[in-house]
Amino acid sequence: MSANPPLPSLSVVIPVYNEQDWIDRSVGALIASAEAARWPVEILVVDDGSTDGTPARLARLRDQYGITVLSQSNSGRFEARRAGMAKASGEWLLLLDSRVLVDTGSLGFLRDQLTGHPERAAWNGHINVASEHNPYAGFMAGLVAFSWREYFADPKLTSFGIAEFDRYPKGTGFFCARRDLLEGSAAAFESLFDDVRLASDDTRMLRWIAERARIHLAPQFSGTYHGRDSLKKFWAQSFFRGTTYVDSYLGSPGPARTALFGALAVGAVGAGLAVKKPKTTAALGIAGSAAAAAAVKKCGASTAEARAVGTLLPVFAAGFGSGVFRGLFLALRARLRRR
Repeated sequence: MSANPPLPSLSVVIPVYNEQDWIDRSVGALIASAEAARWPVEILVVDDGSTDGTPARLARLRDQYGITVLSQSNSGRFEARRAGMAKASGEWLLLLDSRVLVDTGSLGFLRDQLTGHPERAAWNGHINVASEHNPYAGFMAGLVAFSWREYFADPKLTSFGIAEFDRYPKGTGFFCARRDLLEGSAAAFESLFDDVRLASDDTRMLRWIAERARIHLAPQFSGTYHGRDSLKKFWAQSFFRGTTYVDSYLGSPGPARTALFGALAVGAVGAGLAVKKPKTTAALGIAGSAAAAAAVKKCGASTAEARAVGTLLPVFAAGFGSGVFRGLFLALRARLRRR
């Protein structure tokens, strides 16, 4: 009888900025999942210039669990991840955000996949959004249910390449791949912006990987995302996502870029109409929000999530749209400067 294959070595990189309320829970859930899998993993947390109590909490976690803590001046999530990957020693790298709590059985499933199917070189986590009693997270959950309704209608082990890239959920908030793939994608990364802190820190990297290896998804490799919980934070997140959306898709032909141009056209028409006929614009906005709520409900969102979409869509649209215009300005400015 052949011996069991050796466990692959895994390093987990967690970038963190002002997440004193979440980093303990994130690291704790990760360690619980690793212990359930009987899989020793290396944990590296990169503090990206936090100004709250995060450094003190990281010092305690380092003493308690022996994790590696790296610190840098605020340079953005991409640079924080790259710093962590440079220090990691594992054959496989797992990128994890501090607001994602890894489900207990997830690392056991991943361990079995990496040992039994090492040719499956990239894994995107199945993300559940903790939306109960949080309408801002509920809004994001509703968008997820609608945007990737094909997968979430029947979640099961599947994979996608570059041709199907826009049809499946993906992100570096919970993503594992062979070291060479993640390091290669980071080395090839080039933002449309001069300031990498505003860059899309996941889509461009994942596109590079999807051109070389299929990215796998499975509901057994899962985590729970805890979103922002105030209107101010929701607005800031919407604004930031609008900016990064430009960096993600402006240079990549496909449905997402088409949606970007379509949204710009609708926004321009809506702005003109608002000046000339504000009451009509308001009525159309209310009708559009109601239609969006009905659409996400039909795609499997809960009643509370659909209500959140209907209520918060105007706020999100304004924030996201403003972020898109900022992104277009930054991209144009950088292009002119690089000529």
